[in-house]
Parts: sequence; structure tokens; C-alpha cells
Amino acid sequence: MINARNIHKDLMDRDAEYNKEYTILEEEFAWIDALIKARVNAGITQAELSICLAVSQPAVAKIESGRNVGIKTLKRYAKAMGYSLTFDLQLMPKERNA
Repeated sequence: MINARNIHKDLMDRDAEYNKEYTILEEEFAWIDALIKARVNAGITQAELSICLAVSQPAVAKIESGRNVGIKTLKRYAKAMGYSLTFDLQLMPKERNA
């Protein structure tokens, strides 16, 4: 059986380009992970959440994939599970915002 975590770890260790691109997207991956964990912790399936949001189950899957999701949608998603959505704006270190 293929273990995705082991493959990811191996690529992070051996492939500098993969590591660089993953690191750039790491914050986005953290948001996606937080959405899914919140839903799972609330004991809600994608199908059940889709009813609360008045969208299809595939639409919930799309939200959880992080593809082109608006703030308004993210707020509705969070609220449906009893969460609030907050953002934190921080100044980037000089080497990252050049």
C-alpha cells in the first residue's frame, strides 16, 4: 500500500523544487486542513454540511479543496459548524515581500 505521508516526506527531503513549492503553499494547506478538521470534529459529513449551506456535496468538497473559495463562503462554512472565521494580517519578513 502506498503511504502518501511517506512519499511527501521523501520528496521534501530529496527534491528541492518540491520542497520550495510546498513551503510556498503550506499556509494554504493549513487552512484547508483546519476546515476539514473543524467539520470532522463537529461530527458533520460533507453531505450534512451541504444541506446546511444549501449547496451540493461536491460543492463542499470543492470548498475543502481550497480551489477559488471566497471569504463569504468560508464564513458560511465556519458558521454552519459553530465556528467564526478570523484573519490575521502580519508584515512579512523583508526577504519574502521583495
